[in-house]
Amino acid sequence: MALLRDPLPNILPNTGAMSDFVGAFDVPSKLTDQTYHCRFSHLWNGVATRHSDTVDCKFFVDGRGVVVGLAHPAFVEFRARAGRDLTDREASFLAAEYLRERLEQEEEHSLYDVSAAAALGLIEKLGIR
Repeated sequence: MALLRDPLPNILPNTGAMSDFVGAFDVPSKLTDQTYHCRFSHLWNGVATRHSDTVDCKFFVDGRGVVVGLAHPAFVEFRARAGRDLTDREASFLAAEYLRERLEQEEEHSLYDVSAAAALGLIEKLGIR
């Protein structure tokens, strides 16, 4: 998962298949000896499916579906600050980083809702401008 820990270029374009936006990655748990095997699947607008103001990113963690919902207000705030929209690929990187952090620290859940403040912190951490 080294790519998520390195600074990102100014923009990550939406190139290739959506399922290839983030490569498969492993996350060792700090709580147990378990290593989670994660694979990004796709993202969609959570308003349509969960009636939530999120962009939902689906991953398969050890074959089980896990959704990371990124609060949409973070996307609006990013646009105001950066003068551009986050790409879908950049959103998938945010969600992957959040999932990695959570799986390192706690047990797996089927749904993670990421607040706008947390999403903006991830944008800063990953160096997306």
